Parts: sequence; C-alpha cells; structure tokens
Amino acid sequence: MKPEERLGELLKDRGWTIGVSESCTGGLLSGRITAVPGSSTYFRGALVAYHNDLKEGLLKVRVDVIRRSGAVSEEVAREMAEGARRLLRADVGVGVTGIAGPGGGTPEKPVGLVFVAVASPERAESRSFRFSGDRAENRKRSVEEALEMLLALLAR
Repeated sequence: MKPEERLGELLKDRGWTIGVSESCTGGLLSGRITAVPGSSTYFRGALVAYHNDLKEGLLKVRVDVIRRSGAVSEEVAREMAEGARRLLRADVGVGVTGIAGPGGGTPEKPVGLVFVAVASPERAESRSFRFSGDRAENRKRSVEEALEMLLALLAR
C-alpha cells in the first residue's frame, strides 16, 4: 500500500481532516494525497506558499521568525503546519519548506536542505533533511518524508 493510501485510511479511521502548506514541493504533496480516490472526505485543501508574503499573511508565520531564522527553517515549517491547520480548519497540518535547487543554496543552508513539520491537536513536530539529488529528486524525497512523518504522527 502506498503511503498516501495508508494516510487516507488513518485519517478516515480517526474522522480527521488534513490541510497542507508547502513551498519547495510546489503542490507535489497535495497531488499525492489527492491522487487517492475518496480523498475529498479528509483533504481540506492546500496552500503553495512560495512567497514569504503568503507565509506571513495567510499562514500567520511570524515576520520576526522569518527574519531571524529565514524562510527555510524548522520554526517556519512548524508555523506553516500550524497555519495550515488553522487556515484550512483541519485536524492535521503539514508544512514543507526547503531549497530544492539547483540554485539558492548557501554554505549555511545548502541545496537539498528541507524542513518538514506536522501538527495535530495534541502535538507538533519537525525534522530537517539534507538531500543530495537534483531538484526533482529533492522535491520527491521531501514529499516522501512528509508522508512518513504524517503516518508516524497518526500511528500514535
């Protein structure tokens, strides 16, 4: 069974919904979730928040967090996940932000650095990843890790 199918089962079992906010994945995560027949029963919606104005305005990521840590950071991913829950009125939120490449990296934040956060009514958690593929591979691996984090959150 594909991870997105298992995610759908777990959400339906709990009667929960999911909201997605993604940046570097550009809608790929939402596409995977909604590729599952019947996903309309648990998928509330998504925001591809590429620009910081959307992160700040719609997802309510704090400006000081972006200034202090940068848009690609654990704090921003966590606030994106919480913002998705709030904005989309979902039980579970997920946020993904990173540098897919090939450009945009720095010594402190290299290409392939991605932060994923998941949030439920009980908890929020985030992780950082360092992928070494090309843009397409980095985006794909980011989606895979986000799905795995969602599954782990719902399996508890």
